[in-house]
Amino acid sequence: MRIFSGIQPTGEIHIGNYIGAIKQWIKLQNENECIYCIVDLHAITSDYSPEELKESIINTAIVYLAAGIDPERASVFVQSEVKEHTELCWYLNTVTSIGELERMTQYKEKSKAKKKRANAGLLNYPILQAADILLYDTELVPVGEDQKQHIELSRDIAKKFNKHFGKTFKIPKAKLPEKGARIMSLKNPKNKMSKSGKKGNAISLFDDPKTIEEKIKSAVTDTDNKICYDPKNKPAISNLLVIYSEFKNQTVKESEKELEGVSYKIFKEKLTEVLVESLAPFRKKRKELEKRREVYVEEILSRGAKRANALASSKIVEVRRKMGLIN
Repeated sequence: MRIFSGIQPTGEIHIGNYIGAIKQWIKLQNENECIYCIVDLHAITSDYSPEELKESIINTAIVYLAAGIDPERASVFVQSEVKEHTELCWYLNTVTSIGELERMTQYKEKSKAKKKRANAGLLNYPILQAADILLYDTELVPVGEDQKQHIELSRDIAKKFNKHFGKTFKIPKAKLPEKGARIMSLKNPKNKMSKSGKKGNAISLFDDPKTIEEKIKSAVTDTDNKICYDPKNKPAISNLLVIYSEFKNQTVKESEKELEGVSYKIFKEKLTEVLVESLAPFRKKRKELEKRREVYVEEILSRGAKRANALASSKIVEVRRKMGLIN
C-alpha cells in the first residue's frame, strides 16, 4: 500500500505531532511504500522568516530521522523540490468550489485569528494538500484528527476529477491513531497541542529532562483526584492519560488499572519518568545527525526528491492528457 504524509517545517515538533503522525509512520514503513514529505509550501501561508525557513526544513528532516523514519524504507523529501505539487494544485483548483474551502474548520479558525491579514494561500491550503496526496496515487494518509476534514475534501476532489475527466486518481483514506489522534494542550485541554501555542502547552521531542519535569508539573488537572479516561468531564487528566499510555505502549484501560488509587502528584511524576526515558534516544540521535547534516541528511533529501519526482512527473503527464492539455 502506498502511504503519504507530511509535517510543516515550523516550530518545534512536539509529542502531539509524534503521537498523531510520526509514530504511525514508523509502524507503516515496515510493510508499505511510504512517502514522507516536509511540506514547506504549506508553511509559507503563515508569517515566517525566509532566513530561518531553510534551517527549519533541515531540522524537520533531522526530526523525522531521529524519531525513527528509515530512509532505506521510506522516501523523505522537501515538497517545494517537486514542482508537480504546485502544478497539480492549480488543476485541482478548477474542480473545487470556494464554498467547500470556506467550510474548512482550520480556515475559519486561522482566518478569524488573522482577520484582514488572511491570504489566499490559507484558503487554498487544502487543495495543495489534496495535490500532495493525489499526486502519488496515495491509498492511506496517516494524520491526526485535526486533518481528517482535509482528507475528506481530498477524497471529494478526487471523485469529482475522476467523474469529469475519467478515472485518474485513487481515493485516499485517512488513518487515525486509535487513541491520541488529537493530543491537547497541557495548559488548556480544550485546545490541541500546538507548536505556536502558549508557553508550556507542548512538550518537544527534544526537551531536556528538567524542562519536561517543569512542563508536566505545571500542566492543568481536573477538580477531583481520580485518574480515569473521561474526555467530556475530565479533559485535562484524560489528555495526560493518553500521553502516558502512548509512551508506555499500552491501552488507556491498562493505564487506568495501573494508576488506580494513585494521586495526581504521583501520576505526574510517573508521566515525567516515562517521557524522559522515552525521549532520551531522540535527543541522542539528533545530536549525531546534526554532525552529519550537510552530507548525510541533505543526501537523504536529495535521494527522496528524485524518487518523488519520478512518480510525480509520470502522474502529471496523465493528468494533463486527461484534461486536454499539451504535454
